[in-house]
Amino acid sequence: MRTDLFDFDLPTENIALRPVSPRDAARMLVVRPGAPLEDRTVRDLPALLAPGDQLVVNDTRVIAAQLSGRRIGRATEPKIDATLIKRLDGSRWQALVKPAKKLNVGDVVRFGHDGRVCLLGHLDATVEAKGDAGEVTLSFHGPALDQAIAELGATPLPPYIASKRAPDAQDAADYQTMFAVNEGAVAAPTAGLHFTPELDAALAARGIALHRITLHVGAGTFLPVKADDTAEHKMHAEWGTISKATADALNAARGKGGRIVAVGTTSLRLLESAAREDGTIAPFADETSIFITPGYRFRAVDMLMTNFHLPRSTLFMLVSAFCGLETMQAAYQHAIETGYRFYSYGDASLLFREPA
Repeated sequence: MRTDLFDFDLPTENIALRPVSPRDAARMLVVRPGAPLEDRTVRDLPALLAPGDQLVVNDTRVIAAQLSGRRIGRATEPKIDATLIKRLDGSRWQALVKPAKKLNVGDVVRFGHDGRVCLLGHLDATVEAKGDAGEVTLSFHGPALDQAIAELGATPLPPYIASKRAPDAQDAADYQTMFAVNEGAVAAPTAGLHFTPELDAALAARGIALHRITLHVGAGTFLPVKADDTAEHKMHAEWGTISKATADALNAARGKGGRIVAVGTTSLRLLESAAREDGTIAPFADETSIFITPGYRFRAVDMLMTNFHLPRSTLFMLVSAFCGLETMQAAYQHAIETGYRFYSYGDASLLFREPA
């Protein structure tokens, strides 16, 4: 499909730079294909679901993946900014770096602001490989790498926020969901940011179960598609896991008529990656690079709670596949005109799947 079909104009004033407080006070647009749009709030979620429905959240935790340092070992020592995007093994990460032209294979980068080092010593990394789009493979030196990254790194806010203001201490809390336990993401599963203990309790009281799965979100998830045709776009692979106990519980609930409600596109992509042809969900522990565009046949997920996404992004293509392109174009136009807040810190939508 042509990428420009998924384009739209978004006024800058619709981009949220901070989340609302409390988180479940955010607005939520309810989208049912063929029915009028409903303006609700996240707190209305229990009433919009039925007893027996099953919520699925992503329990990944965002790491301090934004590192700043300098190239060492040559006559000049230019500043280097790196965003870790994918762990390769215990000491190696794939990263996006700026300016990439300042680095060659074999160069050493020393991370730390203004000479600051972590308590464990300098955090140095050797450039092991270099790609064509600013990505490099960094091989880190020394023990306790995770602790060193946590001490020296910063919250990797999306560029549409970071370009407007610097990350601060508040983001360290705001950019984690209440479910975040398994470290490995470099971007938050943002639909989960709307949940609070109070909302969790209200859902349980309504008879709606909540299940946790893990997909370590990569930076590529939120990038606009640059190819003119969606068939030419290559998705970044991300690691995900669904336990056998969770898969069995979801299959049993669905067998009794309960709907599977994915909280976020990350949960949906992992569930669909694990789904068999008949819609049953299998245990999963692998990478997925599933790319969902209109025409995809959904097998596992009946409803989707998600934020409002970037134009030309794979995520807007996914929601258009879920509800229909014309439906989502109308929903987004309504959201823009009525002041919904977009992107990671913005408002939510609750989408009902378009009938096959």
